[in-house]
Amino acid sequence: MKNAIRISCSRHNLKVVRDFVSAYLAAYALSDLQLNQIILAVDEVVANLIIHANHEDESQFLNLRLGVDKQVFEIEIEDDSKSSYQPSLYKEPDLQEHIRIGKKGGVGMTLVNRIMDRVEFTTTGDHNVCRLYKRIV
Repeated sequence: MKNAIRISCSRHNLKVVRDFVSAYLAAYALSDLQLNQIILAVDEVVANLIIHANHEDESQFLNLRLGVDKQVFEIEIEDDSKSSYQPSLYKEPDLQEHIRIGKKGGVGMTLVNRIMDRVEFTTTGDHNVCRLYKRIV
């Protein structure tokens, strides 16, 4: 099973990523809920990197690698964007307020943080790496 892909920073590649993660995880007996949660979390991070960090510049690329080690699903997403996500600056939105005012967007990383067991972002120069971890039992 192929465990790595490289995609250009186009929204059209979000389906490619979802299908790639789904196909990789098919070998593991996950519930539909767990499978869909993992796909959602990966999709959200990739969408943020494509849209916000790389401004949908198709000359830029993301590298994705998947693996399972000791029943922990790991995904690594890399790019060379000049802008990077800084978790220390992230403030979780008030979900009740979002619902009350009908605001759309702005809750993706909250979902990712709640779905995944661990989320890491590192930056060295222009090289950014996001690692997501989820125990699959």
